[in-house]
Amino acid sequence: MGYSFKRLDRNGRPRYTACYEDLKGKTVSAGTFSSKKDADKAWQRAEAEVGKGRDLNLKRGRQTFRKYVEETWLPNHEVEPTTMQSYHYAIYKHVMPEFGTMRMMDILPEHVRAWISRMKKDGISPSTIRHNKVLLSAIFTTALHDQVTYIHPCKGVRTPTVPEKPLEIITPEQFDDLYHALPDADSRLLIETAIETGLRWGELTELRVRDLKARSRLLTVSRVVVELNPKFHPEGKRFLVKDYPKDKEWRRFKLSDQMVDKLQDHIDEEKLGLDDLLFVYRPEATEEQPAPALDPETLGWTQENAKGHRYRHGTLSAYNAAKCRCDHCRKAFADYRARRRANGKDNPRQPRRRETDGHIPANWFRKQIWKPALKKAALDTKVRIHDLRHAHASWLLAGGADLQVVKERLGHGSISTTERYLHTLDDADDTALAAFDKIRSRRRTD
Repeated sequence: MGYSFKRLDRNGRPRYTACYEDLKGKTVSAGTFSSKKDADKAWQRAEAEVGKGRDLNLKRGRQTFRKYVEETWLPNHEVEPTTMQSYHYAIYKHVMPEFGTMRMMDILPEHVRAWISRMKKDGISPSTIRHNKVLLSAIFTTALHDQVTYIHPCKGVRTPTVPEKPLEIITPEQFDDLYHALPDADSRLLIETAIETGLRWGELTELRVRDLKARSRLLTVSRVVVELNPKFHPEGKRFLVKDYPKDKEWRRFKLSDQMVDKLQDHIDEEKLGLDDLLFVYRPEATEEQPAPALDPETLGWTQENAKGHRYRHGTLSAYNAAKCRCDHCRKAFADYRARRRANGKDNPRQPRRRETDGHIPANWFRKQIWKPALKKAALDTKVRIHDLRHAHASWLLAGGADLQVVKERLGHGSISTTERYLHTLDDADDTALAAFDKIRSRRRTD
């Protein structure tokens, strides 16, 4: 049974403290008030909440957002390491600067709306704003269940609309141009495997010899590798292999004869064992050969600088005095710096090398292999490595493959995800246009 008692404050004025028993049977305070009537209402409200199985302990709500997130939410939130890594980046970049010093019980919907408005004014993309708000909502959903707060400040708060952009699918002709622009046989085999299997990057780069059954042409996808900041890795490493793909289920599908033959030839040529990776990080195999030096006398002159002087392209003077940044002038400056470092000047350092256990770092492949090939192929559209997975699905459906089969090959959780790839090729509307023209032309022929 709750009660309230009278006491005097430091100035001798009467105050009334409301007390009640919490869920554990401990007598705690529901607050101190200036009148006995308000104090009685407070302990009665508290007892009503306890009767519902809720504990109205104001001390928990007085902790700061930073304290709750760092000491309770993050340490006890069970998610994948990659998800935890992205949570940390988003929390400390966008959420903590706004709410870190505020008490949990003081954060209201108006504060969340103001935060979203500021992000929008700062030019943060709608998708990032939505992701940040979803993360904040997840924190307060847990806080609500933990009875740290009794209001969910994200409820009813809207974020800017994220436009649904149409998928741009690379055509077979564009893929051929890109394929031939790749620098070596290993990268071409990897990319051809990606387009034929539709595997995600982590699934593709974790393929091992034992996953391929050449006689039956079956490929088993049972693992995935993720690249992490070492502080999020259980063992402080860079790559983490998980014994299940993204959809948490193994899947098995067939490859074409020519694809199996290429992979088998690669296995035989490299003398790979059953547990060896099919595709291995080899930076030395893709190092570009230095371009032959060009005679500055044949390169012409720069534009006049502020003093009215011009200099020949491909010289240090053109780079420094004329501020020219063409490829020839940049190369002249880079060669000059390389010669100085080779002679022990300008703080020479060893070339930076990626930490890896043999797995191919995604960022390295993107910068050193993929982007140079895209530039060389001169495609009129931006293509990510992941877009090869989209192309795989789109090509299969355009060729008449069964929707359920494509869903199972890609490991989609819902068939509605697979349906997104229907009619995504540039020529997908040709049939519809032909049908429209056929009906329209009937009147002209009458």
